[in-house]
Amino acid sequence: MKKRTFGGFMGKQYETVGIIAAMQMEIDGIWAKLQNPTQETISGIRYVRGMLHGKTVIAAKCGVGKVFAAVCAQTMILRYAPDCIINTGVAGGLADGLQVLDLVIASHVVQHDMDTSGLGDPVGLLSGIDIIQIPCDGQLVSALQRSVQILEKQHMLGVVASGDIFVCTEQQRSRIRDQFHAAACEMEGGAIGQACYLNQVPFGVLRAISDSASADSGMDYPVFAAAAAETAVAAIDQMLQLL
Repeated sequence: MKKRTFGGFMGKQYETVGIIAAMQMEIDGIWAKLQNPTQETISGIRYVRGMLHGKTVIAAKCGVGKVFAAVCAQTMILRYAPDCIINTGVAGGLADGLQVLDLVIASHVVQHDMDTSGLGDPVGLLSGIDIIQIPCDGQLVSALQRSVQILEKQHMLGVVASGDIFVCTEQQRSRIRDQFHAAACEMEGGAIGQACYLNQVPFGVLRAISDSASADSGMDYPVFAAAAAETAVAAIDQMLQLL
């Protein structure tokens, strides 16, 4: 099959796309768009398969945290063999200038709670693959950037940091931002990235900011998280039209 030109370079074919989100509100919008959906549940995780913009899409709600995320990604890879996987949902903003409903496209993912520094390793080193930052797929990053530009959404390209911690204090934010130069933090992208890296599956991460260091402390997180999830779904839908 002839490769198509994308963004000024010869692009890979992404005909089957996996989409993973942690929470119901983050995946409902994708499930609702799928044509002729079928579904199955594996290890308690619901996978819905259908067509969207000429692509076969497998969309799953993995659950919160790195273990659920890794189980979901590995199962999706083995069961459905997607050409790529996109992790989406909401995140906490870390970088200066990020506001609620802005979008962060990951250039790399890290796991901020991985720490074998007691053995002399740098904080964040992933034992066994011996890297800290896992790079996202360049073609997917370009497609996501184009998508948010078309939608005229404020966005930033940067490191997304994952950990099994709901980051809610300035001390936590500062540590992650300073240690990893991270733009946003959440609880799944780094684990999905590691599973994809091990299986040589291209991946990308798009997160909509639901709360940020610069946001007013009185903001209602559930309300803004739902709005942020809708923003992320719109960007993923646009991206599928570009691939």
